[in-house]
Amino acid sequence: MNYFRRPIDALLRIRAFSTLRYREYRLLWFGQAFGTMGTLMDEVTRGWLIYELTDSVVQLGMVRGIMVIPYVLLAPLAGSAADRYSRKAQLMIAQLSNVVVYAVTAILVLTDNIEPWQVYVMAFLAASGQVFQQPARASMVTGSVPREYITNAIGFNSLMFNVSRAAGPALAGALIVITGTGGAFAVQAAFLLVAVCFTFPLRPAPHPPRSGAAAGESFMTSILEGWKFSWQNHSVRAALACVFLASFFIVPFTTMLPVFARDLLKIGAQGQGFLLTGMGVGAFFSAALVAGAGHRLPRGLMMLVGGVCYGVSVLLFAASPWYVLSIAAMVLAGLSHVYCNVLVNTIVQTYSPAEFRGRSMAIFGMHQAVITLGAMLYGLLSTIEGVRWSVASMAIAGIVSMVALNIAVPQARQIR
Repeated sequence: MNYFRRPIDALLRIRAFSTLRYREYRLLWFGQAFGTMGTLMDEVTRGWLIYELTDSVVQLGMVRGIMVIPYVLLAPLAGSAADRYSRKAQLMIAQLSNVVVYAVTAILVLTDNIEPWQVYVMAFLAASGQVFQQPARASMVTGSVPREYITNAIGFNSLMFNVSRAAGPALAGALIVITGTGGAFAVQAAFLLVAVCFTFPLRPAPHPPRSGAAAGESFMTSILEGWKFSWQNHSVRAALACVFLASFFIVPFTTMLPVFARDLLKIGAQGQGFLLTGMGVGAFFSAALVAGAGHRLPRGLMMLVGGVCYGVSVLLFAASPWYVLSIAAMVLAGLSHVYCNVLVNTIVQTYSPAEFRGRSMAIFGMHQAVITLGAMLYGLLSTIEGVRWSVASMAIAGIVSMVALNIAVPQARQIR
């Protein structure tokens, strides 16, 4: 055993991996690793299934769009629940609900009883489970490591997510070829079940204190109090403004990648795959950098710098007539995106007291819905002024918005 123990101890002494020394974080990390694999596989399997059933590109987009609705309707409720009740119980129930959703979908597909409307219902239910997982897990991560390790822990989570983002869809594609979508959904259910097995041994965390008027407040009052806190806390407000601006103006540019690949760069579907790989490479190295050195970073300043660099990289991509330059721009985009997103995540969690952390992270999670709104505007502008100009215009607007945020909230640069 010593032969294995020594290299493991040496690995855990590295700052990026040192968070795994803490039992609670380790269990959360492995649970999220398996849960993320199952969730990211769903992006491929559900789309493939609805396209098999309908042969409709419109429904292919609609089945993804319906999964945004829970982020708008249920995210505030999920955040309030995470601050009122057991976060471990909420996480386990949400994971188990997704196990059931994926398992039922697998059975319907394997027995040839699946209908398009059922795919939509299951998509909504699966997204609802994901919405309730996010604030509960994020709040637990913050309490699982010492305060000085929070940035490293979130960076290490992001590192895992980017590995899963590459492996999950690839595994889903391979399983669809071998077993069909039914087999892929069954594996997704198995991954979420393993995530539950890692969540179950977690110690029940001390729940945030609620006394006086807060103890008897309604869910609506609790939600409004969460929004009020997020607005009044300058650090949280600046971080949320940063992620929402980036999510609206910059992040949705990836919806236009098929047009760049097929019509502008003439590189086809395989070329588009390499563009996404380039973005994944940048994201991986960015997450590794934050995981290793995040505790030394001036978080507020680097968050804003990351947002500006993200806009610049997308502007470069929009203007690039060369494939190699486009890949380089995608690498920079991936690096900037993760850098900005992880630091925003860290600031929101660090500067939110335990009794508000679930609600703050639920608001953070709503940036998924903002991305969809931005993607719709990208599509509208593309019909008016062409794809290159629409992407360039939105990127410039994103850069200007980050600079404006830097000027309007100068204290954001001082966030540590």
